[in-house]
Amino acid sequence: AFKGNGGKFLAGFFAVAIILALGFMGCMVQSNSIAETMNNAFGIPTWVIGLAVVVLAGIVFIGGVSRLAAVTEKIVPVMALLYILGSLVVLIMNAANIPATFALIFECAFNPEASVGGATFGIIAALSQGAKRGLFSNEAGMGSTPHAHAQANVTDPHDQAVVAMVSVFIDTFVVLTLNALVVISTLYTEGGPLANGYTGAVTETLSKTNLAQTAFGVVFGAEAGAMFVAVCLFFFAFSTVLSWNLFGKINAVYLFGKKAVPVYSVIALVFIFLGTVMSNDLVWELTDMFNNLMVIPNAIALFALSNIVVRVADRKKAAGKKE
Repeated sequence: AFKGNGGKFLAGFFAVAIILALGFMGCMVQSNSIAETMNNAFGIPTWVIGLAVVVLAGIVFIGGVSRLAAVTEKIVPVMALLYILGSLVVLIMNAANIPATFALIFECAFNPEASVGGATFGIIAALSQGAKRGLFSNEAGMGSTPHAHAQANVTDPHDQAVVAMVSVFIDTFVVLTLNALVVISTLYTEGGPLANGYTGAVTETLSKTNLAQTAFGVVFGAEAGAMFVAVCLFFFAFSTVLSWNLFGKINAVYLFGKKAVPVYSVIALVFIFLGTVMSNDLVWELTDMFNNLMVIPNAIALFALSNIVVRVADRKKAAGKKE
């Protein structure tokens, strides 16, 4: 996008940001979520889960592409389908609360001063939270997933771009919407434990890490709901750890060469373990900060390269008309 020292500076800034944001901090969030949900479901100490995740991840990080990564890659789509089906079951069984769920969504959207979860959000705060969670969820505009899409063997970059956009749609409009509807319809509607926000003893039993488990437990039973979410989340989060480690590794090689890979991998494993024993709020704050830093150079480059995107899209359109 930019020739000369300006482009090199932005590239270096981005490389450092993605190593910190995803290679280190982001993986802490994923391991924290795995540890917390597994602890909630099975009572396993978080540090034990941390050691197990470090061992599994280390096999891939240090040993290269292995059968473990291949198995995870195949299981994740199956778990995603099961999670979607499980969400639909909860919504069907809880159909009476669906109208109230949508009413609550629109009420809070157009009344940002409404109290949700025990905190009062203004418009700026609501937009900020939405942007941070959106970035973490689908990574659109961050410049991370292109590391994977750029390796795809396709005849036209437009085709891979469509795949990239579809993945954002599935993640945000399908999986996350279902998840939100499940949580709101079971916990926030009338009669739910959070109908009046986080108050009193509720704060001692419900937190960010077990909202989904509690929501599924309303229909499946507390134990089954917790286990279902914990198993699904393990595969989602672990596969994300593998991909984010790859993104960070590519940038570590860009900055320091291949000799830096072993050092980078060991540091990444340390951060993964730390994530399982640190507080949930702290790991989220750290990853949100570095995610925002990634967006700055990437957004600048996206605007500068927009003419290439238009040119490729026009070429694809012209080729389609000829066919």
